[in-house]
Amino acid sequence: MLYWIIFGGIMLLSWLVQQNLTSKFEKYSQVRLDNGMTGKDVAEKMLRDNGIYDVKVTSTPGSLTDHYDPTKKTVNLSETVYGQCNVAAAAVAAHECGHAIQHAKAYAPLQLRSKLVPTVSFASKWVMWVLMAGMVLIALPLGKWILLAGVILYGLTTLFSFVTLPVEVDASRRATNWLEEAGITNRENHSMAKSALHSAAYTYVVAALGSLGTLFYYVLIYMGRR
Repeated sequence: MLYWIIFGGIMLLSWLVQQNLTSKFEKYSQVRLDNGMTGKDVAEKMLRDNGIYDVKVTSTPGSLTDHYDPTKKTVNLSETVYGQCNVAAAAVAAHECGHAIQHAKAYAPLQLRSKLVPTVSFASKWVMWVLMAGMVLIALPLGKWILLAGVILYGLTTLFSFVTLPVEVDASRRATNWLEEAGITNRENHSMAKSALHSAAYTYVVAALGSLGTLFYYVLIYMGRR
């Protein structure tokens, strides 16, 4: 019962954080930048200002599909960011460039996260199947070991969530500082960009806590079997 109370609380918190983030980005998307720079312009300038010339800024379909691809060295901005001139677009573009800067400077948490990607991809693909098999066969001796394997796989995905936290927070910090130093945002709208980036970071915090809570649940099941 305690677990379900905690899990329900995390789910509610996650929904509230997501709603807050969506609301802020919709609101700040209506605030135009005085300099007329689009998300693409902001990204290219931030890269140049940091001495990065081998990363390309591209447009990717959809909304909130923005990401940095270290394998192709591309900052991929969604259609609602790439060609738009507003505070929200500037914040998102700068955040993704923050990841490109991390990559160029060999930021340790990003390197660790990249090394974990192949293992976590495997874990994410099989974890639910292994966990279900372990719980179905829990009455058998073999079920204990299958369930333990599932717990370990889920533990890897939880670890990945927590390793992601400093990567995302640092990218937002770099973005916030540069937007102000470069004069992209002004005294009136800089707080908006900062607030939007902080709200985005909270989503990763809640996701990590949710993953930890679920891991705890599976650990309790395993310990109960023992």
